[in-house]
Amino acid sequence: MGAMQTVTAVAHRGDPYRLRENTIVSLRSALDRGADAVEIDVRLTRDGVPVLLHDDSLKRLWGHDRPLRSLSAEEVRGLTGGGVPTLADALAATADSRVMVDLPGVRDVRTVRPIMDVIRACGAEDRVYYCAGAEAMLAVRAADPAAEIALTWTSLAPPRAALLAAVRPRWLNYRFGLVDRELTARVHRDGLLVSVWTPDTARSQRRLLRAGVDSITTNRVDLLHALRER
Repeated sequence: MGAMQTVTAVAHRGDPYRLRENTIVSLRSALDRGADAVEIDVRLTRDGVPVLLHDDSLKRLWGHDRPLRSLSAEEVRGLTGGGVPTLADALAATADSRVMVDLPGVRDVRTVRPIMDVIRACGAEDRVYYCAGAEAMLAVRAADPAAEIALTWTSLAPPRAALLAAVRPRWLNYRFGLVDRELTARVHRDGLLVSVWTPDTARSQRRLLRAGVDSITTNRVDLLHALRER
């Protein structure tokens, strides 16, 4: 079976072309449209509750120019009409599906622990994996020796051996424009899998399928699902 069939289709923040990103309805819609996994962004409220939000404020998505870290979980619920789910709610809504947790706000073990505690409490460790840059992934690794990690990498130069030894990623997670057959082959030779984000046209997705990547994170998971089935 070729890459066309085996590539993992990851829905970026749910189904954002149809429904607001990082909401329960968006995640469910993506899974209904053929996603193998959903990617979510998780940050902490002022009182340490992990919730789904990519930005550090509610402005772009919810129209309130308020930093998330200045608000309690209860205040977030009030300002968004319950629209920003907690991580626990999102894990419940995705049932047995894989979840890729992006950690835009994590800088150290202290900020990642409450997130990982919720994942453990929900019994979701086996289906959750983490993505972000080196700093956040070093924190994840320090907090959990067994965590599955996709190290987000934004350069064509490969990560240094010392970083790979410390993070022990399963995946290297690249912006899709950087990736070609040659890069995929190099990463595979190093014993890692290639994940890419976020190609949203059929042309880009086809090119990446041909390049042999292992996973594609996209805002158009229905399109990828259709291409892959072909």
